[in-house]
Amino acid sequence: MTELELIQLWNKLRNQVIFSQLAPTFLLIVTIALLNDGLSAQPLVVKLATLGILLASGIFGYLAQYSAATEARALLSEIRTLKTKSKLSSQLLRFAKWLDVIRYVTPAIFVAIYVFLCIALLF
Repeated sequence: MTELELIQLWNKLRNQVIFSQLAPTFLLIVTIALLNDGLSAQPLVVKLATLGILLASGIFGYLAQYSAATEARALLSEIRTLKTKSKLSSQLLRFAKWLDVIRYVTPAIFVAIYVFLCIALLF
C-alpha cells in the first residue's frame, strides 16, 4: 500500500474508534440522568434490563475499539516499513503508544462506571 492509502485507512480506523464510543457514552449519560428521575425506584427487572443494555453496549463498543486500535497498530507497522515518510506519517508513528489507552484504559474506565451504576441501581 502507498503512504496515502495507509493514512486514509488510519483515518477510517480513527473514526471507527470515535463512533464506537458514542453509544456506550450516550447510554451511560442517559442512565445517570434517569437515576435522578426515579430509575432506582423501578422494579428489579427494569434495573437489570438497564444494566444488561449498558453491558451489551459496552462490550460491543470495547470490541470495536480494541479491533480498530489493534488494526491501527498493524497499520503503523506498515508505515514504519516505508522508506520515505511524510511528516504526517512520522506523527502517526509517535502516536502509536497511545493506542493502548484505547485498548485498555478506556474499557477500564467503562467497567468502573458500570460497577458504580450497578451499586447505585441495586443497593
